Amino acid sequence: MSLQPIVLVVEDDPAQREVLAYNIRAEGYVVETAENGDEALLMVQEHAPDVVVLDWMLPKVSGIEICRQIKAKIESRETPVIMLSARSEEVDRVRGLEIGADDYVVKPYSVAELLARIRTQLRRSRPSAVGQRLEFGDVVLDVQEHRVFRGSTQLKLGPTEFRLLATFMERPGRVWSREQLLDRVWGRDIYIDTRTVDVHVGRLRKVLCSTGGSDPLRTVRGAGYALG
Repeated sequence: MSLQPIVLVVEDDPAQREVLAYNIRAEGYVVETAENGDEALLMVQEHAPDVVVLDWMLPKVSGIEICRQIKAKIESRETPVIMLSARSEEVDRVRGLEIGADDYVVKPYSVAELLARIRTQLRRSRPSAVGQRLEFGDVVLDVQEHRVFRGSTQLKLGPTEFRLLATFMERPGRVWSREQLLDRVWGRDIYIDTRTVDVHVGRLRKVLCSTGGSDPLRTVRGAGYALG
């Protein structure tokens, strides 16, 4: 249906970063990497990852502080963060979770365990990727059957509009920039004009309103689009 989930790996050790990226990519996910906190925050803002795998011990700014900043921003506070740390004491795990981390994995860990924890977080942040049914008001999107209903009426959407709607329905209220929607719906390697997003959002709006209901999409001037 939609493109693969995006996982951001934040790890300053090049060898560890490459091993993590290789194994996560082998699961069919898109992997972005960052080697420090500043780069990680920029990646979160630009690419809106579905899960962040974040090492505690980073140069200059700690993983704990990066996690706090991710969770402090409206646009990224719902993004799951899995903290990786050699600190195994309970007080450290509690501190990580209290600052906003959604999971805490102690080094050394098995790759299989980390992948399982990523899948668990994806069920919440990217439900369409695991085949879950999405609902917003009277709009229902069935990923497995590739059908959309508004009330009792089935809507006919093209594949791009279907992916757009799934993206909006996964995170109602979130404002998506045109660049973020291009990356998420069309793919990172597709180079097209951002005005293409406006065209497809317009088509999606037309179909959603074809049953006489109100327009659930809103345009945020200078920022992008949101559902609700």
